[in-house]
Amino acid sequence: MTHAPTRFPEGFLWGASTAAHQIEGNNVNSDWWRKEHSGTSHIQEPSLDAADSYHRWREDMDLLAELGFTDYRFSIEWARIEPAPGRFSHAELAHYRRMVDGAIERGLRPMVTLHHFTVPQWFENLGGFTADRAVELFTRYVEATAPVIAEGVDHVCTINEPNMIAVMAGAAKAGNTGFPPAGLPTPDEETTDAIIAVHHAAVKAVKAINPDINVGWTVANQVYQSLVGAEEVTAAYRHPREDVFIEAARGDDWIGVQSYTRTRIGLDGPLPAPADVERTLTSWEYYPAAVGYALRHTAAVVGDVPLIVTENGIATADDSRRLDYMKGALAEVEAGLRDGLDIRGYLHWSALDNYEWGSFKPTFGLISYDPVTFERTAKPSAEWLGGLGRTREFPSA
Repeated sequence: MTHAPTRFPEGFLWGASTAAHQIEGNNVNSDWWRKEHSGTSHIQEPSLDAADSYHRWREDMDLLAELGFTDYRFSIEWARIEPAPGRFSHAELAHYRRMVDGAIERGLRPMVTLHHFTVPQWFENLGGFTADRAVELFTRYVEATAPVIAEGVDHVCTINEPNMIAVMAGAAKAGNTGFPPAGLPTPDEETTDAIIAVHHAAVKAVKAINPDINVGWTVANQVYQSLVGAEEVTAAYRHPREDVFIEAARGDDWIGVQSYTRTRIGLDGPLPAPADVERTLTSWEYYPAAVGYALRHTAAVVGDVPLIVTENGIATADDSRRLDYMKGALAEVEAGLRDGLDIRGYLHWSALDNYEWGSFKPTFGLISYDPVTFERTAKPSAEWLGGLGRTREFPSA
């Protein structure tokens, strides 16, 4: 059945997301920079210059604004702002404030992420989020970001995908460098408890800077789908990997929903995707419907908290498949809105092809760049998605 296009709600966030370490380049004081140069086998190549967005953020924002987007989610780098314990860089704080001002000048509403997977090396040396003073130290960092976020920033994300941080900590404690063929490693319980405490303290710190800022965090939703008879197995598997982090957001102003694919669960646990399914460059099943399941599940768990799709996309060298994926995903967002879900925005992952934690090969970006000259080129998918931001209309389905 075909129906008339649906208008996005007034104020709907329409944009793309990035993470500082993945696009800035030369983030030398971070834990990930050290990992990249440690000879770890699962890291295929270092980030080095990445997309040089530390210097070229104006070009990135110019393109996003010209394409029609109204919002840009980017992270600020703790390792740059506090390269040594208690020593804050006024120059770096000013740099990120210029980015906030630059976004606003271009008509882009900035959503600022305070932590996107990377920490200063000194913080990792102390034990990271399970260190004795982790809450205090992260809160001190948040308080120091006041010059960046105090004015003109309506949305702040404290921590990106805390469930994946706990999962990676669990894998590290088990001595694993990779993930199993299906599903995720068991999250580290100590890290889970610690990062939830850090988040709640960070929310209070942001509100103390400006009570009008909308604060939340983003959760990686794996879209666990139960085979018949495996409902209890699925619920037990999902809770420590996902639901406990969604539950922690019940008092927040919003929650970020991030989804890419699905995970089927049988009586014995996660099942690999069938051999004949289409896969992306990350080897994930091509599954545009994932975001619809993720939104509905998150809403069921979190209760009366607004939802924002803060990441959704695919890694592919075939931009026509990216375009088809987006159309399928947006049909799910549209259906959720029609069914009354409180969805406040859609931000694609990612604005740029970037460093995907060990390799540049998985290309998620709406915009490509030359690795030598760093010249940016908008892909057809960027033109299409940005155009929807101008019209504020869902395509008919």
